[in-house]
Amino acid sequence: MDLHRNLRTIDPAEEAELLAAIDRWVERSLTPEVVREHDHADTYPHRIVEEMKALGLFGATVSTEYGGLGLPASTYAKIVMRISSVWMAVTGIFNSHLMLALAIEKFGTPQQKALWLPKLASGEVRGGLALTEPDAGTDLQGIRMIARRDGDHYLINGTKTWITNSVEGSCFALLVKTDPQSQPRHAGMSLFIAPKGEGFFSSRKLPKLGYKSIDSGELVADGFRLSAEHLIGGVEGQGFYQATGGLELGRINVASRGVGIAEGALRLATEYAQVRKTFGKPIAEHQAIALKLGEMATRARAARLLTLDAAASFDRGERCDMEAGMAKYFSSEAALENSIESMRIHGAYGYSKEYDIERLYRDAPLTCIGEGTNEMQRIIIAKQWVKRNPVA
Repeated sequence: MDLHRNLRTIDPAEEAELLAAIDRWVERSLTPEVVREHDHADTYPHRIVEEMKALGLFGATVSTEYGGLGLPASTYAKIVMRISSVWMAVTGIFNSHLMLALAIEKFGTPQQKALWLPKLASGEVRGGLALTEPDAGTDLQGIRMIARRDGDHYLINGTKTWITNSVEGSCFALLVKTDPQSQPRHAGMSLFIAPKGEGFFSSRKLPKLGYKSIDSGELVADGFRLSAEHLIGGVEGQGFYQATGGLELGRINVASRGVGIAEGALRLATEYAQVRKTFGKPIAEHQAIALKLGEMATRARAARLLTLDAAASFDRGERCDMEAGMAKYFSSEAALENSIESMRIHGAYGYSKEYDIERLYRDAPLTCIGEGTNEMQRIIIAKQWVKRNPVA
């Protein structure tokens, strides 16, 4: 099944109305005071989450037949950009959740889709993607969580780490090995819909430099018995492809977050450079600062265009691992560079927690790591580029 065909088209007027609604919500609910309060204390934004549920963001890319908005990747990317330009962390709450929904909608049985997708689209059930382990991140085939068949159930043991929504979420797409001896290794991997319960729980929240207020933590399966009905697709050995099947959309999302941070840092720098004066004139009129603003504006624009190009390719149903990788790589680096330059333009104030740029500076590095490191992105881009351009 090709998920692209389940996403509806959206006309420009409808998209503009939707994005305007997002802008109003951001202005009303994500005020600097609210964001700083949550970020500095690293507290979960329960009220914000309820409002995002009401906006339909937990079903943004879920097909309308299951109660979602069925948005194309291009529109979804623009939403993430807008929110991330103010507070990137909250976009991770619904993006990781949507990766769980994507795995079920793209690979699940009709019964699994009918049971889980409406609950995920409404936000009644919230969760994420549980792939990473202490010794297996980029190398997913190295995971050690084992699921052994026991009649109509599986007995699962192991630990996952750096799992978004692990504390507040209630259900996860859980990647395990059902055949640890399989060669090649990926042929022995399976993906389950795993609700929290006896034997499957969050053990701790992990402290982080940035990306505050969203729970990144560990999940432990200790003698966890899970019905075989929870095996996505109902067939063992498909987990690696199912888990990586949403990475293109995931990387477009992270690219969109990078765009948001890059544009947010540019906005803060532009505002500050026009009100801060030295030697009798706004610092924006000094050539040293003007050069920085010019570079920042160009990086942000290029990042946006690369990301929308990858999203459009995804919406057309084309293979876009190279395009998504390019967007993710460039946009995340743009976020990092723009946040640093904006902090430098702010001078000493940029180092103060009273100014929002210090939060963007702390959040930006995550985009260079999440959804595949930028080192890995460049390898993917190069391999796909050579493959598409063979010697005649």
